[in-house]
Amino acid sequence: MTASIARRRRRVLALLLVAGPLLACGTLTAPAHAAPADDIRINEVVTTGDVDDSIELYNRGTAAVDVSGWILKDDDNDSRYAIPSGTKLAAGAFRAFDVHAQFGLGSNDKARLYLADGKTLVDSFSWSKHSAPSWSRCPDGTGPFKAAALTLGAPNDCGGDGGGTTPVAWPGGSTVKTADAANVFGEDLSGLYQEGGVLWGAQNSGRLWRLVRDGSGGWKPDTSAGWSSGKSLRFPGGSGRPDSESVTLTGSGSAGGVFVATERDGDASGTSRLSVLKYDVSGTGSELTAAREWNLTSDLPAVGSNAGFEGVTWVPDAYLTGAGFKDASTGTAYDPSRYGAHSGGVFFVGVEGTGMVHGYVLQDSGAYRRVASVSSGMSGVMELQWEPQAKRLWVVCDDTCHGQHRTMSVNASGAFATTAVYNRPSGMPDYNNEGFAPAGADECVSGTKPVYWADDSDDDGHALRRGTITC
Repeated sequence: MTASIARRRRRVLALLLVAGPLLACGTLTAPAHAAPADDIRINEVVTTGDVDDSIELYNRGTAAVDVSGWILKDDDNDSRYAIPSGTKLAAGAFRAFDVHAQFGLGSNDKARLYLADGKTLVDSFSWSKHSAPSWSRCPDGTGPFKAAALTLGAPNDCGGDGGGTTPVAWPGGSTVKTADAANVFGEDLSGLYQEGGVLWGAQNSGRLWRLVRDGSGGWKPDTSAGWSSGKSLRFPGGSGRPDSESVTLTGSGSAGGVFVATERDGDASGTSRLSVLKYDVSGTGSELTAAREWNLTSDLPAVGSNAGFEGVTWVPDAYLTGAGFKDASTGTAYDPSRYGAHSGGVFFVGVEGTGMVHGYVLQDSGAYRRVASVSSGMSGVMELQWEPQAKRLWVVCDDTCHGQHRTMSVNASGAFATTAVYNRPSGMPDYNNEGFAPAGADECVSGTKPVYWADDSDDDGHALRRGTITC
């Protein structure tokens, strides 16, 4: 035996002497991959509806886990969805995978997660009927599965009604009146945003309206600068026809650009295109070409082409930082300086098919970062409005939810949460209202102010209606 071999044997013996007690205590009883693998759980499963068949994973541990190459299966061993290379789940993170192209999730089926070898089972869940709309683990990562609202990519909604609140009467007058002349807009007037004496309206046909007061409490098309029939919208470069669903402004007003949310290109209506578009509205032409597009489609769970963005609104950084808003992408307090040049706030978009509200920092460079994902507690979101005076986010549904409205604000945990649920005004029929806009604080008189709705179906030849809310 040489001296070097003897030294190596002594080192091995020393390691075994150290490892023995550790093994007895259980410290080294599992292979290296087992502890992080055990932290990854199937957390939500969607098998039917406007969202494609999807399986969400959740990391309940305290360290990031690389799940590259891990395998998702249904009850058929030949079905395989390989998680893309470079996929890591941070501690506390949620990630949904659209599996419908590889296999379908049936009414009596399973969702199974394997390590990259395809043989080592990490977690599984089985069911005997389709999700309605979601099978969700409550609480996240540890509890049993239950029927719940769809929250792919975000914490599960385990409270039953999204905010633990009961609907109450409308916080304003019960009377609702028409706010436009007959047969002006036709169908598909959707999003609204009031900027002082101007009411902006987005129409699904790829048209933006600039409305001015008609002298009797309503609105009419502006006849100046080419706005008489609204202006047609185009994607950057002049192509396509955005299915414009909602409109909002930043703290710079329309001079800083008008922002429109779209769910698809009307010239390719079978394909989702979940985008926010920025338009310069200072010109006099009859057509507007987007100066910037933030296409968010790849960052969100897949939805039907007519079940995407329906609402968009902008919330200022000053409110978010003052309220202790937590950035979901970092798990820490929201820090606007992290994102360089941007609008000075966060854009929140509402998804019809999932009922989710997502917050994005849209950077001037065209980059973006998702900083929030919140379940609205409703089956669909048709409009979003930030009301600065009351510091509340309005989340609005149409006749799908019988005209229900919800308000949200940042809670003690730094997340947006439901603060109230309101029924529509008693004087409002169950119209297909997809637009909603409260007036500004300057119109508050004796504790109330006007609010406006856009009826996508143009019932009785009117697309705009007016009511009141408390200031």
